[in-house]
This record gives sequence, structure tokens and C-alpha cells, in this order.
Amino acid sequence: MVSKKVKIANATGLHLRPAGVLCETAMKYKSKICFNTDNHYEANAKSVLSVLGACVKSGEEIVITCEGDDEEEALAKLVEAIESGLGE
Repeated sequence: MVSKKVKIANATGLHLRPAGVLCETAMKYKSKICFNTDNHYEANAKSVLSVLGACVKSGEEIVITCEGDDEEEALAKLVEAIESGLGE
């Protein structure tokens, strides 16, 4: 299991479009991928509804956790996607 804290870079937080990009990226990997927010909400990164339910705002930090065969690659790509603004 690997994890990393990352700050949400895009100005609007994880609304529908960036949440979709996050889920699309996560679904490319076999690993279980989730993230925790500051308010202790755990979201399944492969579910748009779960990501939206986390209500993550711009500038908020989340901890992404990946567990599985491709966990290192999955974590690296998710962090890269978040830091680049998730398509925004």
C-alpha cells in the first residue's frame, strides 16, 4: 500500500468535470484507489458519485491511497493528474 498527500490545484475543486478526469485516470489501474479528506471522508476514486460526495474545494489537501499490483504507477499518475489541474 502506498499513499501521498496532494493539494487540489484547480480553482473550482473537484466538481463534475475534474472528478470525471480523476475517476477516468483511476479506472485505468487494477489497484484499489481511494482518498481521504481533511474532514475524514473516504472516497472511492473510481466512483464519480463518491468523489463528488467528498466535496473537495480548491486548495484542500487529500491523501490518496493505492493498494494492488500497480499501486506505484497508479499513485504517480493520479498525483500528476491532480497537480496539473485535472484538465482545467
